[in-house]
Amino acid sequence: MSTLNIRSADRCEFDLVSLGEIMLRLDPGEGRVRNARSFQVWEGGGEYNVARGLRKCFGLRTGVVTAFADNDVGRLIEDFILQGGVDVSLVKWVPYDGIGRTVRNGLNFTERGFGIRGALGVPDRGLTAASQLQAGDIDWEDIFGRRGVRWLHTGGIFAALSDTTPDVVLEAVRIAKKHGTIVSYDLNYRPSLWETIGGKGRAQEVNREIARSVDVMIGNEEDFTACLGFEVEGVDENISTIEVDSFKRMIEQAVTEFPNFTATATTLRTVKSATVNSWGAICWMNGAFHESMHFEDLEILDRVGGGDSFASGLIYGLMTTGDPGQAVNYGAVHGALAMTTPGDTSMASKSEVEKVMKGGGARVVR
Repeated sequence: MSTLNIRSADRCEFDLVSLGEIMLRLDPGEGRVRNARSFQVWEGGGEYNVARGLRKCFGLRTGVVTAFADNDVGRLIEDFILQGGVDVSLVKWVPYDGIGRTVRNGLNFTERGFGIRGALGVPDRGLTAASQLQAGDIDWEDIFGRRGVRWLHTGGIFAALSDTTPDVVLEAVRIAKKHGTIVSYDLNYRPSLWETIGGKGRAQEVNREIARSVDVMIGNEEDFTACLGFEVEGVDENISTIEVDSFKRMIEQAVTEFPNFTATATTLRTVKSATVNSWGAICWMNGAFHESMHFEDLEILDRVGGGDSFASGLIYGLMTTGDPGQAVNYGAVHGALAMTTPGDTSMASKSEVEKVMKGGGARVVR
């Protein structure tokens, strides 16, 4: 039986709200950024992808708290968000100065990778509106108190954007807890974001403080070691794999130090090539571990956003079934399906997710 005390849906305007930055992704398709002559554009952002997956695949009511420079690029990103069904009423619009000297919108040039060539991201996100958010800019009392939110999701990418964004996260999670909103957090460690603002030391300082207000903590082995300072044996950095028993021991340490964690979860990925991974997940809840179904040779079209789609499936399962065994399978399958399509966000349907969970194969559907 779930120990998550989730607010009643009929007393809340939103099932979930995400806090994070959303960038315009420029995808060269099968080519490379350095040689491209055209790009497919999408929207994407670690925290936002979770809200979009929950809305578009699972049909929940979601919104996003972020900020954009008010120009045509910002309005293009807004248009993508609207197409995904995510509420934009909580977006903060910042006047644009005409050239981006003081504020701009983030761009993310992303290659999908193939075979021995790994995926590559080239972000261009300095001076973005979201990175300049400060504590006090968002009326969290209105969002969590008057409008009502059942679940808040945010993460370590947004917390790493500037000196002020950790304060925004802390303000949000504390007021969310005050109003009985469940808080999930994806550690999502990105060395490139932290290296110029204090590295792992600063990452641990920020994330350990945030962790004390988190109910559901999500992250892989690197996230838990880099962001929270827990060591794990059995990690091979060359192939991104981890012994499950070693990860379990690390989680047991984490929930002892952070007894507020009701659940923790991670994806289990072994990178055989950019286009073939083994894939699964594990969730700890109520004192027990629950492993998902496993995909030994998952063929991948675009791996970006797979972890976010795992998180949205996990959250959906916890919110609707309260069963961590079911939830981790919703997450693992949704993440797997998301990596079979281009773009950061999921194109899967709930029926497709549940078909695979029941053992359905890849035969043509006519």
